[in-house]
Amino acid sequence: MPEPVQERRLSLLQATAINMIDMVGIGPFITLPMVISLMNGPYFLYAWMAGAALSFIDAMVWSELGAAYPRAGGSYNFLKETFGKSKSGGLMSFLFVWQTMIQAPLVIASAAIGFASYFSYLLPLGPVGSKVVSGGLVICIVIMLFRRIEVIGRISVVLWVAVLGTILWIIGGGVAHGNFLQPLIDINKDLNFNYAFVASIGFASVKSVYSYLGYYNVCHLGGEIVNPTKNIPRSMFLSIGGIFALYMLMNVSVVSVIPWQIAKESEFVISLFMEQLMGPMAGKIVTVLILLVAFSSVFSATLGYSRIPYAAAVDGAFFKPFAKLHPKGNFPYVSVLFLGGIAFVFSLIFKLSEVISAILAMRILVQFIGQAVGLLMLRQKRKDFPYKMPFYPWPVYIAIAMWCVILASTGYQMVLGGLLFALLGVAAYYIKQRISMAGDSSK
Repeated sequence: MPEPVQERRLSLLQATAINMIDMVGIGPFITLPMVISLMNGPYFLYAWMAGAALSFIDAMVWSELGAAYPRAGGSYNFLKETFGKSKSGGLMSFLFVWQTMIQAPLVIASAAIGFASYFSYLLPLGPVGSKVVSGGLVICIVIMLFRRIEVIGRISVVLWVAVLGTILWIIGGGVAHGNFLQPLIDINKDLNFNYAFVASIGFASVKSVYSYLGYYNVCHLGGEIVNPTKNIPRSMFLSIGGIFALYMLMNVSVVSVIPWQIAKESEFVISLFMEQLMGPMAGKIVTVLILLVAFSSVFSATLGYSRIPYAAAVDGAFFKPFAKLHPKGNFPYVSVLFLGGIAFVFSLIFKLSEVISAILAMRILVQFIGQAVGLLMLRQKRKDFPYKMPFYPWPVYIAIAMWCVILASTGYQMVLGGLLFALLGVAAYYIKQRISMAGDSSK
């Protein structure tokens, strides 16, 4: 009986849908008041513009690499190829998988924790109840992902429609209220372009960028995308453009009804916004829809990240059990179960604010900055890229600089934690190398 293999079944529409539902999730609903509070003024919209700008520039790096190496695993393959097959290439790709085994469950757990937090608007939950809801969500997602990729693609489109419908309803509520354009008119009110403003943008962008993360999810599914050299870049730019427009309109809509001074203090700002416009029942309905959006994000994130340890294991660079595909569904079920299990534990022990900063600090050094530097190196050796960014290499330099600012804004404790975890990964890599060499010499 032949070994099961992955099939290219995800269309441009499905790939874009998977990206967008991963990007939205619970993020913009819970970070909206955080961003306003950090900026402390009507110019908080600039933080959302900064997040979109960084995502768009960084997507150029992802597009070059994703179109050139459309295989399962995304950054694992990119780092291996860009740094070559030498020790540095093996180390960088190993470090990415190493941090993914912790960082991916953190992403999944953050959406699950946010889900439980927003659920308390409908039904007040104690500490134990919140953990039951967040942990139960992760288990439900793992069960849903035990099916073929074309079925998952269709589910993703349905969830995507629900995501768009929810945000469009929120935007429509603000438009109907009649004061929709006022926040845009007031965007520069009392604005002083000084060091304090730039620092505020940096700290607020940690939260806004978190709400854009996921535009590259399609790269993790590279081995299952139809016409990947074109559809991978297209799906990323379509996702970022669409989500930026929706986020801006949603923020404007909310503060056109609830003044930013009040919105920054509200944990359930979207629910209160709809309740004020249409009554308590509307507030509960939009809360249910937000929970569906959060569910969609966990679904998409778990789907994409499960392909990374699978790709590394197939390549012989990670533990062999992760290379197994489900005999009927042709999906990496060991990865799904493992990441889901770790995410389940994280959803029980962490707080949301801690998770958001930890996610960024852990992935910026190895993944975002690492593969951007790697692309500069690869461009010197390879010329036949299916997608080439405009104005190369300036977008790469800008992306690296912006990621450094975001990293510094997470706080020194998170930076030190990320560096410590990376150093542990380096040690684990060389221990693994020695064990492999000892095994080879004993044969």
